[in-house]
Amino acid sequence: MTAHATPPTQAPSTAPAVGPYRIAAATGLDQCDRAYQQDQLSLTAHPRHPGCLLGVVADGMGGRSGGRKASDQVMLTAQQLFERFDPRSDDGPAFLQRLAREAHTVIRLTAVSAEEEPHSTLAAFLLLPGGVCHWAHSGDSRLYHFRGAALQTRTRDHSYVQKLVDLGELTADQARFDPRSNMLQHCLGTEAAPRVDAQTLALRPGDALLACSDGLWHYFSDEELGRVLQQLPPRTACELLVKTARERAEGTGDNLSLIALKLEPLVGA
Repeated sequence: MTAHATPPTQAPSTAPAVGPYRIAAATGLDQCDRAYQQDQLSLTAHPRHPGCLLGVVADGMGGRSGGRKASDQVMLTAQQLFERFDPRSDDGPAFLQRLAREAHTVIRLTAVSAEEEPHSTLAAFLLLPGGVCHWAHSGDSRLYHFRGAALQTRTRDHSYVQKLVDLGELTADQARFDPRSNMLQHCLGTEAAPRVDAQTLALRPGDALLACSDGLWHYFSDEELGRVLQQLPPRTACELLVKTARERAEGTGDNLSLIALKLEPLVGA
């Protein structure tokens, strides 16, 4: 088992309405039992604005080279756009929609030039100084918001089995193990413009965010994820989740990627 997790990234920030906090974050990326790695992720602190971060998870699809090209294009697009983003004047939701739109376009151009069918999911969050967080997703990579161990909200997969859950034909637990769970209705790189859902959150000290691909969340209930993120610092949480997912996969695990982020209260500040 190989697990990769970065040390916590801390950026001092203050949110007058809810109290001061620091940002602790870590990532995990593992090839698991696949022959090649198609998941990619990035967690980037803004070079000029402390407390502003961009997190992106992309699960590439389309064959050995096609899927990796797609997820790489998502990372490159995110990096280029974030370097020019100004949290004081730019619109956060519009930034994430532009990220998705431009990544989708580049993936489509790659498909034409390489005669491949690359696709990628997207799960991206933009944390602004003061605790406002925007997120956007397409496909079945997920974003979770926990307050303590309690789930506040999470994204709804753009998948066939999620549609069956919405129709009452499957429970959420049944959907996790349904053989059709990899059938997506929307993602980046499709012929039609993809659906990209967005949401804005007001985070508080003690809250946690998780962005991850289906290779990770497939093996956990929402309650399990919440408890791990509440009880452990981000780096330890990432290492435990990667290890447990690999064990539960029993030799059949998909690539997995995750970003865990917590707003830690500054006691006595």
